[in-house]
Amino acid sequence: MRDPAVTFLVILVIGIAAGLLFDRLAGPSWLARQFSGNRGMITSALVGIAGAFIGFHIGVLLALGSGLLMAVIAAALGAAAVLFAWRMAK
Repeated sequence: MRDPAVTFLVILVIGIAAGLLFDRLAGPSWLARQFSGNRGMITSALVGIAGAFIGFHIGVLLALGSGLLMAVIAAALGAAAVLFAWRMAK
């Protein structure tokens, strides 16, 4: 069994990293840069965190595994999916 505090921190770090990486690679759209300035990075990190938590919990619900590796993979996939959907909605 894994420690819930460690799992929480791992998911948090994955979400922040995914959000910042997404913001760096995809970059904000022209319109978003005009209005948000540096707040876009913070927003991307928060959306990445939300996606990481969603992905992790979907992985738990589907019983994909019980190790830390499952948590990392599910959180990364969830963060990527939510960040992509968020980018398409903007």
